Amino acid sequence: MGRYRNPVLPGCHPDPTVCRVGDEYFLVASTFEYFPGLPVHRSRNLVDWELVGHAVHRPEQLDLSTVPASGGLFAPTIRHHDGRFHVVCTLVHGAGRQGHFLVTATDPAGPWSDPVWFDGVDGIDPSLTFDEGRVWLCGTRLAEPGAWEGQTDVWLRELDPESFAPIGPEHLLWRGALVGAVWAEGPHLYRRGDRWLLLAAEGGTDRDHAVCVAFADEITGPYVGDPGNPRLTHRDLGARAEIVNVGHADLVEASDGRTWATLLATHTIDGIASLIGRQTHLVPVAWESGRPLFAPGVGRVQAVVDADGVPDQAPAPAMMRDDFDAVELDLEWNTLRTGGGERMSVTDRPGHLRLVLGRTRPTEVGPLSFVGRRLPATSARVATVVELSDAAGPTASAGLMLRHSEDAHLLLAVRAHPGDDRGHERIVEAALTVGGETRVLGAASVAPTGPVELSIEFDGFRVELEARDDPEAGWSEVAIADVTPLSPDVAGGFVGAWVGMLAVGDGTGHADFDRFELSVGEVADATSSPRPPSLRRAVP
Repeated sequence: MGRYRNPVLPGCHPDPTVCRVGDEYFLVASTFEYFPGLPVHRSRNLVDWELVGHAVHRPEQLDLSTVPASGGLFAPTIRHHDGRFHVVCTLVHGAGRQGHFLVTATDPAGPWSDPVWFDGVDGIDPSLTFDEGRVWLCGTRLAEPGAWEGQTDVWLRELDPESFAPIGPEHLLWRGALVGAVWAEGPHLYRRGDRWLLLAAEGGTDRDHAVCVAFADEITGPYVGDPGNPRLTHRDLGARAEIVNVGHADLVEASDGRTWATLLATHTIDGIASLIGRQTHLVPVAWESGRPLFAPGVGRVQAVVDADGVPDQAPAPAMMRDDFDAVELDLEWNTLRTGGGERMSVTDRPGHLRLVLGRTRPTEVGPLSFVGRRLPATSARVATVVELSDAAGPTASAGLMLRHSEDAHLLLAVRAHPGDDRGHERIVEAALTVGGETRVLGAASVAPTGPVELSIEFDGFRVELEARDDPEAGWSEVAIADVTPLSPDVAGGFVGAWVGMLAVGDGTGHADFDRFELSVGEVADATSSPRPPSLRRAVP
């Protein structure tokens, strides 16, 4: 028996989908407007995961350039068949091509193919099923007309096994387990003996989220709901439960015959979804009379799980540091919407990440000069050292950004003092954007030239923002803030928090970042230097 902690993938990894190939497992999650998209994780034991690539890793594959926050890549499914990995997904919103598509690869690390689009097939959350030489695509869409608002159809189409073009009629499989339930989504089909099992989420992605199942003798139906639906949910625990929004599951059979489910769930702080958002969790599944029991004997997604069939989970690294010495960024880094090659470099100044002081503002949809990674924990600290080039204009600013969306984010950035006509004085300014409106939280003066070290420390929704222009000196407090408005419960949307480096200006000049550090838990507390008396200066 082994012990592991949920989530098994820290940071925002919603809508997890999983498959097994031999003794290895592969998992993909939604990434919405971030690039590269659809991360592919590999594991040999289901509890320790390694990021090996992305199914969307070339800007030429898809056009995400005009996709707003919480649009983009929705709810993928990964399956392996005949020596190839297949990932289907839906691209939502933006001015480019939208809809369902398929990408394939023989190596999960890539390269992945250009997309095959499924023309004339509506909805979201596609899933592939390979069965005895036939290929099937299922998904979900709003019922038209629906008997109630949010009623949803789960549909099935057969695909040509060579071209993957839809063939044959559409089959309506399911409209949810409960009358009045909304968003029967994330459907997956599995052959279980001589029956078919349909697994779907229900109730939306908030507190009423749930896992439901139905059965049929043929893949095309008719499907009959399990009388014990929902088979897994935390809706009955109330909005203030520590783990909520449980749903969107996928099943995988281990090599020892045991069954497991990956699913999403959200952890809360005092009844409010944490900044991280929806994360990937793992539960064992047992079978009784052909019916799945999720987390048997408990019926809940637990933060700590003791289970047969897995080893003790390896401890997660308490700290990561990137000195930008490699010729490429590691796989955990993301940009927004595009690859960002024209806006960033790790070779122009070795040992530094260089970001162009781009014209796009954090409140705008566009090619933002931002490089970030998922916030992995509610107790964490991030730090970087930034230096503005001599060509930086008076509107230039660069530093750290905690991003939820265009309308909700936190900035800690070096910039010219707005009241200094000479443009020689600099400040570090903290600003919080909520609902599209930006409020300055505080500022501290720093030396007119040279690098500046910035730090954001997270303790739930309380953040401390600090700066210093001398590595031998103590930290100057810039602001202490409550960032509850950046919770997905408050700000809305489907995405949790990313944190990283940002550069904004008039398109000329650049900002160089010497390093990036991220520590979690007790290490985050220990890495913070003793604080001197506050040097924070109020800014109206």
